Amino acid sequence: MDHAKFDDPVVEKDLVLIHINDQPAFYARVEGFEPDHKPNWWHIKLLALLFPPQLITWILRREQINGEPFTMQGTPIRIEKVKVPQEAAGDPEGEMQSSHDDAEEPAAGAGKQARILSLGDRKNS
Repeated sequence: MDHAKFDDPVVEKDLVLIHINDQPAFYARVEGFEPDHKPNWWHIKLLALLFPPQLITWILRREQINGEPFTMQGTPIRIEKVKVPQEAAGDPEGEMQSSHDDAEEPAAGAGKQARILSLGDRKNS
């Protein structure tokens, strides 16, 4: 068992990637945990981000929830916690500004320069 996986355990509202047959299959959001009647087993409720989204519940051990491979009807499955990139967790306004800074200059005679509007500064009309 890889003890490093418990340094950042899967918790409610985490985004996870489900691997089936050692291939990424779908993303899911962890909706919650409930203890099973068997000791050391948990009901993990997942919102599978499929079309349409589906609520699924699996009964797993904590190690399996945190990345230890397991099988269902002989099919290898693994849960991987998704790390949100630092840039995506940053200030959206700053992100918009940085993408504006990287934009190409308008061609000569193209008219007025485009403005960036902050949705946070909108006033109700």
